[in-house]
Amino acid sequence: MLNISALITALGGRDALQQLLQVGPSAISNYLTKGHLPKRAKPLIYAALTEKGYQLSADNLDILATPAGRTTSGPRILLIVSGGIAAYKALETARRLIDRGAHVTGVMTQSAKEFISPLSLAALTGEKCYDSLFSLTDEAEMGHINLARGADLVLVVPATANFIARAAAGLADDLATTVLLATTATVAMAPAMNPAMWAHPATQENLTRLKQRGVHIIGPASGDTACGEEGEGRMNEPLDIATASLDLVTARPPSKLTGKHVIVTSGPTVEPIDSVRFIANHSSGKQGHAIAAALAMRGARVTLVSGPVNEPTPSGVTAIHVQTAMQMRDACIAALPADIAICAAAVADWRVTEPAKSKMKKPANPDAGLTLTLTQNPDILAILSAATNRPRLVIGFAAETDNLEQNAVAKRQRKGCDWIVANQVAGADNPVFGTARNSALLITASGSERWPDMLKTELAEKLADKIEAEQA
Repeated sequence: MLNISALITALGGRDALQQLLQVGPSAISNYLTKGHLPKRAKPLIYAALTEKGYQLSADNLDILATPAGRTTSGPRILLIVSGGIAAYKALETARRLIDRGAHVTGVMTQSAKEFISPLSLAALTGEKCYDSLFSLTDEAEMGHINLARGADLVLVVPATANFIARAAAGLADDLATTVLLATTATVAMAPAMNPAMWAHPATQENLTRLKQRGVHIIGPASGDTACGEEGEGRMNEPLDIATASLDLVTARPPSKLTGKHVIVTSGPTVEPIDSVRFIANHSSGKQGHAIAAALAMRGARVTLVSGPVNEPTPSGVTAIHVQTAMQMRDACIAALPADIAICAAAVADWRVTEPAKSKMKKPANPDAGLTLTLTQNPDILAILSAATNRPRLVIGFAAETDNLEQNAVAKRQRKGCDWIVANQVAGADNPVFGTARNSALLITASGSERWPDMLKTELAEKLADKIEAEQA
């Protein structure tokens, strides 16, 4: 059976395979379930990975060798993956670290291999993935000591309750825990577990013990967990973990955004029709929340005003949760003064003038219609742009179905804001709402700049770069 997971990792993720094959996410899920790819896919994947420097078997696409010469002068990070459902996010964390110049080597516990394969991690990092303390070849050369001493940072992603307990007790019963005892490098852990397990006194005592020994704890965040419960225990997002990890081992000049107050709006607004029904849109809040996270990571003091979304509140961000456009306007005004305002929320343009206080019943006549009287909602972007204590930089978003640049230029002038980030949201070829990717057109007073399709987290970083470059 094809190891499709390893191929996806080598290509750079599911989105990369989707683009290569020009298929949707459901097709990728089917390939993984069946362990089978269509005939036309194999030569495309073979060509793409060969171009990247991989050596593959032409028959079954087995990865025989990873690209040679993957060297970097950046920090050397030993990534320990323990056995929890969040283990799949370790692959994305590794990619984020590599993209930022780090050299990553993987170590996996036996239970981690129940969730991802060592080959997947090896294919992504270009380095052998280690998983056994008793490998004759490696241990003949005291491999665990070399691993432990050759790193600038030992990073555990995810750190399960069990792994944290073993580390706190000083056990050395597998390669991962032995490395932790032998290393003299900085150690960081990104916990991930059920909220009740996180809150348990035993876990908290173990964390206190690790912190006293100098172990850095990254997260966790609050939100929905894999077990279906909500609360603290959800692992931080890979980008947040990568950034925090590199901050521990990389001397960086202070960001120009440090200490700046930024208001970010995100998600949809929900406008009631009656006590049951409402007017809203498909915004997921992924882009707005990613922007808030990117700015907070650069030291900004971020106030996130969000409509109803399923996205967890990013680390270090103050969240204000609202439902309606009126509530969002009031929260933004109350958050002033601010240095920067970014209106990424998809605010409903209209609200029902007089919502019914109870559920409206359908008339007995099936042909009877319903008339709703609508009132325009407040224009939050225009209000912030015209405020007496106006932020020095005000940025709006424009979701357009046609005439992207023309409409975005007109919107910037009409609203009085400084920049507009415009994206095309119409058609099956431009699935933006609810997806992980986005493309955009940045409109400023001096012209436009087109940003190609990328992850929303990457677009957030790109926007943060532009904002930082504008700071005096």
